[in-house]
Amino acid sequence: MSAVGPVTEQQLERALRLARHGRALLGIVGQPGAGKSTLSAALLAGLDERGVRTALVGMDGFHIAHRALTELGLVEIKGAPSTFDVAGYVALLRRLRDPAEDVVWAPEFRREIEDAIQSAVPVRADVQLVITEGNYLLVDGPWRPVRELLDEVWYVDVPEDLRRQRLAARHEFYGRTPDQAWERTLGSDERNARTVAATKPRAHLVVTLDE
Repeated sequence: MSAVGPVTEQQLERALRLARHGRALLGIVGQPGAGKSTLSAALLAGLDERGVRTALVGMDGFHIAHRALTELGLVEIKGAPSTFDVAGYVALLRRLRDPAEDVVWAPEFRREIEDAIQSAVPVRADVQLVITEGNYLLVDGPWRPVRELLDEVWYVDVPEDLRRQRLAARHEFYGRTPDQAWERTLGSDERNARTVAATKPRAHLVVTLDE
């Protein structure tokens, strides 16, 4: 039975164990539209009920700015691994692991403007568990330091048809026509989804969401 939304008591207990011995970092990874944000929000709510001080930091805050991607000729593949400032994200995770830091300010991605806002999320020294969610936490190459800095990474799994429907609906909500939404969903989003799916065996836990 779910404790808060899609989170089970077992999953909450597992997150609690991570937070019992000082600052811990938990990664939530999955394909586009899998429900990473939904699971992360439910974890935050469940842990808050149990008195655990938490913060949510999204990998999407490290999207390279839309204008810069346009200048680089990469705007059509926005969301691919090469369109993120991975070194900046790794640097943030290292700061979050540093007990000497008082407050770490993290960026936040705003879908309504398709860009990140800098210094939008404060992570204070008393935060016990930082949840960070994104597509590429388990990818190799320049992304490899990410998973080495995380205590655990949970992979969110969902039926493919449902995931694509969610993704197309999201694109429509933010202004695309139905045709444009499905073109994006089955185009660049699908290529990115395959990249993420290949990393599933590296996760510490697979969380299946079916609604």
